[in-house]
Amino acid sequence: MKKRVLISVFALAIFTSCNEAVKTTESSSEKQVVEKKEHPEHWSYDGETSPEHWAEFEKNSECGGKFQSPINIVSTDGIADGKLKPLDIHYQENTKIHDVTNNGHSIQYNFEKGDYVNYNGDRYDLMQFHFHEGSEHTIDGIRYPMEIHLVHTNAKGKYLVIAVMAKEGVASAPFNFLENYLPIKQGETKTVNKSFNLNSNLPKNKGYYNYIGSLTTPPCTQGVNWFVFKEPITASLKQVKELKSLMPVNNYRNEQALNGRKVYVYEQ
Repeated sequence: MKKRVLISVFALAIFTSCNEAVKTTESSSEKQVVEKKEHPEHWSYDGETSPEHWAEFEKNSECGGKFQSPINIVSTDGIADGKLKPLDIHYQENTKIHDVTNNGHSIQYNFEKGDYVNYNGDRYDLMQFHFHEGSEHTIDGIRYPMEIHLVHTNAKGKYLVIAVMAKEGVASAPFNFLENYLPIKQGETKTVNKSFNLNSNLPKNKGYYNYIGSLTTPPCTQGVNWFVFKEPITASLKQVKELKSLMPVNNYRNEQALNGRKVYVYEQ
C-alpha cells in the first residue's frame, strides 16, 4: 500500500512540475510577443510603426519635439522679410551622382561633393536628394503628387533642406535621366557615377517659404532650415507612377503643429 502511495505522489509531482514548465514557457512566449510589439524593429509609414507612433519607439529621437516637419504652409500667413535674399545655390553642370539606393522608405540619389548652398556666410554641401509621394509639405492644404528633398549639411552637421514640389504635366528630361537607373529593389544600391546638372530640376521662379523645422523621418532632428519653393516643377504621369511603384504607399509624414513658429516668404 505504501509503495502505491509513493508512486502516486511521485507521479503527481512530475505532472505538476511539467504543467508549471508549460505555463512558464507559455508565459515567456507571451512576454516575448508583447515585448516585440512594444519595441518594433524599425519605423515605417504604416500600421504600428507609422509616423503617429515614431515618438513612442524611437526613444532616442526628437520625433516628439515641438518644432517638427512637415507643416501646412498658409500662403496668406507668410511674413515678408526684407532680410531674406535669393538662395545662393551653386549646383555645377557636371557634379557626379555616386549611386542610387532604395532604402525601403524612398528612392535616394547620393552625390559626390561639389554642389552646395551658401547661407549666411556658411557652406552647406549637398549630400543627397530623395522623393516623397505625395508631398509632405502642403501649401494652403494642397498636397502635390510628389516632393523632392535636397539635403545639405555644413561642417557642424547642421541641416539645410530645399523642398521642390512636382505636379503632373510636361515630362521632365532630368527625371528621364534619373529613371534610367530604375527599377531598383528594396535594399539595393546601384552605382551611377554620372554627371548630373541639378539646376535642371529646379523651378525657374526661386521664390520660397522659409521656416525652422525638423527632418521628416527618424530621428526627426530639429533645427533644420527649410526652404520650400513656391513654384512646382512638372513630371509626366508615367514618370510619377514609375517612382511611386518603387516606394512605400504614401511615404509622407502628416502635417505637424506650428507651435508658434513663423513662416517667412521670399518673392522673386
